[in-house]
This record gives sequence, structure tokens and C-alpha cells, in this order.
Amino acid sequence: MKVTKESVTSIEVTIAIELDATDEDPFIDRSYRRSVGRLSIPGFRKGKAPRSIVESYVGRTALLNEALDYMIPETLDTVLKDEDIQAFAEPQIEITDIEPVTFKAIVPLEPTVDLGQYTDIRVEKEPVDITDEQVDEVIQRLRQESAPWEPANRPIQYGDLLTIDVIGSIDGDEVVNDQGIDYIPQEDNVLPFPGFASNLEGMTEQESKSFTITIPEDYPREQFAGKECAFELNILSIKEKTLPNLDDEFAKGIGDGYDTLEDLLANVRERLTQEADVEATRQVESKTIEALVEMASIEASEMLYEREMENMQQERERMLRNQSLDMDTYLSYIGKTSEEFQEELRPTARERLTRFLALRKLADLESIEVTADEIQDEVDTIIESAGDNAEQMRRNLSAEAVLNNIGSSLLNQKLMTRLVEISQGVTQDDQAISEDLKGDDAADMETNEEPDIDNEELSDTSEQPKD
Repeated sequence: MKVTKESVTSIEVTIAIELDATDEDPFIDRSYRRSVGRLSIPGFRKGKAPRSIVESYVGRTALLNEALDYMIPETLDTVLKDEDIQAFAEPQIEITDIEPVTFKAIVPLEPTVDLGQYTDIRVEKEPVDITDEQVDEVIQRLRQESAPWEPANRPIQYGDLLTIDVIGSIDGDEVVNDQGIDYIPQEDNVLPFPGFASNLEGMTEQESKSFTITIPEDYPREQFAGKECAFELNILSIKEKTLPNLDDEFAKGIGDGYDTLEDLLANVRERLTQEADVEATRQVESKTIEALVEMASIEASEMLYEREMENMQQERERMLRNQSLDMDTYLSYIGKTSEEFQEELRPTARERLTRFLALRKLADLESIEVTADEIQDEVDTIIESAGDNAEQMRRNLSAEAVLNNIGSSLLNQKLMTRLVEISQGVTQDDQAISEDLKGDDAADMETNEEPDIDNEELSDTSEQPKD
């Protein structure tokens, strides 16, 4: 076997491999043993013809071609081990000759990633301040949701529940014909066409009306855009919501079963605070990742970016198949060629791979990993929450690919947590002290003893940085 390194860089190696007859022979023999059982050769029972006869019958080249599927990957694996080359991803292979078998392999290596002074990244977390107006907005929504619809003895207002008969025609063709349907007129309600709802305001029960609206030029259904639609409308009934009083009885009627209005208000404020804090944390995560990626210096084989783009295209194809569409139909719908679609994916693929490599390096530098026990704990939690479907869920979660996805999700959660800590100035030493204190607290709880920690000493060792 002749092995030549045609190109060597820190991120990619190109190897040319030429096999001789001795190298090819074991693979051809395997090809013979796989082929002989399905060949009918005169004078021999099926599967009993010797290799020399089979080779002369079908030709050595035919056996060789059949052997390529395992000859090339196995040979390349051997060469990579002999040359001590660690491929970061599947090599790109090009067969350059068949007699003798000669091929070229472009092998992507581990990308070089330098995160610089990533521990200096600082992102200020927005303070969470829930106003009385925000609480009142939720309370008013709860009042609306809990209020019954009752007959309204007045003209139509936005937000009423109407029962209507409506017929709409464009150029003499009936495009709307609904009898006895429920309809809620709102300023932003564009059904059946934009401008319809505003013509209902002020009408009364049992009133009929004829009117015409002009459909906007930019209406998404082009066959109707810019045309006039003539409507015949009859109002069958008008209902409104009678909002309950804001008192303890209202609070008790809410699904969570609060005893007083004060309890409900406190709970709403607490939930809004939690949601706002989660959103503020997400903003910190997003900005910190942006800063991390911007700070990172990454050298990677272009092949990796191309593979990422291919992965994104395959993901899109799977999504389309789930919607009973194929890629050609989708491209025709959006008016793009396959090449144009790929070019649109390219920047996103580069950004996604860059982010992945930066976070992968962060996990290495910060010694962040997910153990098999942590994955199993997560699996047990999911199964427990499945209730009557626990056994089916257990089977669903047993696949290796699913377990890998769970592990990736847990790792990502750990990375996001650490990124937020870094952005707030929390060091690994701070983490260790915090974990030690948690362990001491747990031990003291088990023995029903107060933790023996001096307040002054605690403030010296575990003081959190100010935002």
C-alpha cells in the first residue's frame, strides 16, 4: 500500500492511498463469498463454485467494485490509525482509479478554538420590576375569561359576541356564505376580509345591512387583492361579557382556588416576576453567547461548514415531509432554486457551527460534562411524569439516539448556567464554595443541627458580586 500526504494543515489533511494486489485480495475474497451464493454457474451447485471460477465468470473488476463499499472505509481507518490522525468528522473520499484501487481522502481535523479572556465577559442583567399596571392587565384578562356571555340591549361594540348571517360576493361570484356563525368584531380582525369588522360597529340586533369594501392590494390571496366585495349582513344576536366584581368571591372562582383577592394579586405578581426573571436570564444568555462567539478565534475545515449546511437542509426536508411536502414543491412555492436556497443557509450554518465549537471549547475549559447517572435521573423524571403512559414512555426513551439528545440538552443547560455565572463575575472558586456550603447545610439538616458557620466568615467567602 502506498500512502502519500498531499496536504497537511492544522485543520485538514489530504491523503492519497494506492492499494496493491495484496491489499485488495482479502476484500475481493469477501466479495466472492458474498456473491457466490446468488450466482448460477453451469457445472456447480449454488454457492459451491470456487473463487477462480467465479472470478473468471463475472470478472475480477466486478468483484472489486462490489468490495469498494467496505474496502475504502476499512483501509482508510487503518491508515488513519497508522498515521495517528484523529478525524473530527467523516472524511470526504474521491476514488481516482480502480485498477489498482486508488482514492483520495480529505480528513477534517479537530478545529483550533481560542476563547481568549472569556471569563472577562460581563453582561448586566436587567432588573425585574413588575408594575401595578402589569398586574392589573392580568387581572382584567382573568375577569374577561371568567365572565359569562349575556344578551346586550345596545348597539354593537368591539369585543361583543355576535351571531350573524353573511354573504359576500366578488364580481358576482359568492366567496362568503355563512349562516348563524359566531363572530367577534375587533379592530385587528381581518376576517373575512380587512375592513369588514368596522362596518358592524353601531348596528343593532335583527338589523340588516349591505355594504362594499375594497380588499387591499397586498392581500395574500392574489385572486382577491384589490377587488371589491359586496356583503349582505344580518345581525341575529349581540352578547357582551358582564365582568365580575374584584373581590374575594372573584378570587375564589379562579381555578387555583385563592381565598382572598389579596392572595390572587400576590400570586399574579409573583408569577410575573418569575417570568420576567426567566426572560432577563435568557437575554443574558443570548448576549453572553454573542460575546463568547465574537471573542472566539476559530480555525476549522471548510468541509465542516459544508456538512453543517447539508445537515440544515436535511432538517428542513424532514420538516417538509412531516407536512406532506417535498423540497422541490417547497422551492417552487418560495420561488427559489436549490442553489439559491443553499446560499441562504450558508451564513446560518457557519454561525451555528461556530457557536457549537465555542460552547464545546467552553465545556472543555470549564470541565462541564453530563454523567450517565444524570441522564438516567432525567429519564426517570420524564417517565414518572407520563402517568398512565409511563411504560410506553420508558420504551420511547430507551433508544440510544434519544438518550444522546437528553444528554445534549442537559449539557446545554449546564453551559447556559455557567455562561450566566461568568457574565455576572462568578468564578469556579465561588462555585466550589457554594457547593461546599450546600453540602454542609444538607448534613446539618440530616442531624437536625444548626450549621456552624460564622456570619462574618460567610460574608467574606461567599459574597456575590453586584450587578
